[in-house]
Amino acid sequence: MAIAGAYSETSPAVPDWLNKGDNAWQLTAATFVGLQSMPGLVILYASIVKKKWAVNSAFMALYAFAAVLICWVLVGYRMAFGDQLLPFWGKGAPSLGQKFLINRAKVPKSTHFRDDGTVETKMVEPFYPMASLVYFQFTFAAITLILLAGSVLGRMNIKAWMAFVPLWLIFSYTVGAFSLWGGGFLYHWGVIDYSGGYVIHLSSGIAGFTAAYWVGPRLKSDRERFPPNNVLLMLAGAGMLWMGWSGFNGGAPYAANIDASIAVLNTNICAATSLLVWTSLDVVFFGKPSVIGAVQGMMTGLVCITPGAGLVQSWAAIVMGMLSGSIPWVSMMVLHKKSALLQKVDDTLGVFHTHAVAGLLGGLLTGLFAEPALCRLILPVGNSRGAFYGRNGGMQFLKQLVAAMFVAAWNIVSTTIILLAIRVFIPLRMPEEQLMIGDDAVHGEEAYALWGDGEKYDPTRHGWNTSVYGEETAPSPYINGARGVTINL
Repeated sequence: MAIAGAYSETSPAVPDWLNKGDNAWQLTAATFVGLQSMPGLVILYASIVKKKWAVNSAFMALYAFAAVLICWVLVGYRMAFGDQLLPFWGKGAPSLGQKFLINRAKVPKSTHFRDDGTVETKMVEPFYPMASLVYFQFTFAAITLILLAGSVLGRMNIKAWMAFVPLWLIFSYTVGAFSLWGGGFLYHWGVIDYSGGYVIHLSSGIAGFTAAYWVGPRLKSDRERFPPNNVLLMLAGAGMLWMGWSGFNGGAPYAANIDASIAVLNTNICAATSLLVWTSLDVVFFGKPSVIGAVQGMMTGLVCITPGAGLVQSWAAIVMGMLSGSIPWVSMMVLHKKSALLQKVDDTLGVFHTHAVAGLLGGLLTGLFAEPALCRLILPVGNSRGAFYGRNGGMQFLKQLVAAMFVAAWNIVSTTIILLAIRVFIPLRMPEEQLMIGDDAVHGEEAYALWGDGEKYDPTRHGWNTSVYGEETAPSPYINGARGVTINL
C-alpha cells in the first residue's frame, strides 16, 4: 500500500523517526494538562475560596505554573528523566540547547534488564523530539505544586510560597518522578504508576498536609466560615480539570496508541462513577446534593484512576469509581471529625483526602486490578499483573504498598526540611493584619469591586478622597489597586 507523501518524505524538520500523529497528540495532551492548571485550577481556586482570598489563591497557582517551567528547563527535567545520579535521583542539567531538544526523545535509564543481564524492555524512545517530552512532563510537575497549594490557601506568606515552589520541585518532586518514571529503583522493581497517582497525587496530598502543619491554620473565623465566592465559576474550573484529564492519562503512553484510548475511556468512567457515588452519599446523609461535594467526588475519581488508567478493564474503572466516591468521602466527612490530628492541621481544600487518600487507593487498587494483557502494552517488567489475576499478582500489590510508603515518607521529610529552612529567613504564615483583610492587604487588589468582606474601614487611618461622582470614598491603607466605590449616605 502506498504511503502518503506527507508521511514518506523527510526533511531537516521531519526526520525519519518522527511520527507526526504521536507528536501532535503529545503536544495536544500537554496542552490539555496545562489548561488544567492555567486557567483551570486558577479559576477553581479563585472561586472556591472566601472572597477575600480569591486573588491570593489564584496568584499562588499562577506563580507556581510560571516558576516550575523555568526551574524545569534549567535543571528539573533531567533530574527526573535524565542520567542516574542515585537510584532515586537523576543528574540535573539544563534542557535548553537545540542539540538536546531537537533529537529524538528518550528516557536514558529506562532500559530494563532481566536477572541474567539480557535486555527485557528497550529504552523508552517516543517518536517525537525531546522538546515535546520536556514540555509534557513540565505540565505534570506544575500541576503537582498547584494541587499542593490547595492545602495552604488563605494564610501562607506569598513570599514563603515563592521560595518554596522551586525548592520543593527540585528536592521532592524530581525524586518521585525519577524513582517511578525516569528509570529509578521503583521503576525497575516493577511498581505501577501509570500517570501519577503516586508521583503527583499522593505526593501533593502528603506534602500539602505537611505544609499545612508547619504553616499553621487560617484565622478562626475563616476556618469556621469559608464559603465559595462563585459556585458557577468553580464549576467552570472543575470542568476544565475533568476534560483536561484526558490529556493527563491519555498522554502517559507517549504515543497515540490503543493504550491511550483505554486510558481516556477509563478516566471518564471512573470520574463519572465517583461523582455519582459521592453525590448519592451527600443526599443520603445530608438530605441534599452538594455542588462542592460533586466536584470533590469528580476529583477523587480522576485521582483514583490515574495510577492504572491504561492498565485496568473498564468494569474495574467502575469499581474504582465506586470506591473513590465512598472511601475518601468517609475519610473527609467522618474520620476527619474524629481525628485530633486531622482537626488540628488546617488543610484548606482537603487535599489530603482528595489526593493523598484517593491516590493511595488508586495505587493499591491498580495492584489488584491491573490486567496482564494491558500491562504488556506498556510496562517495562514482564508478567506484571494485579493480585486478582493470580500468579505473581500478590507481589504486585505489595510493591504498590511499599512504593506508597516511600513516596509518603520522602515527602514528609523533604517538605519539612524545606519549610524549616525557609522559616529561618521568611515567616511561613501571613501576619495577623493581612489575615484579617486578605487580598487587599497582600496584593493591593480585590477580586470584585464591592465593599465588604476583607476590607476594614477605619477613618483614623484612611484618608478621604472624592470620587468622580463627588461622593466620598475610603481608599485602602495599602498600595493602590482595584477598588469599589463606597458612597457615604
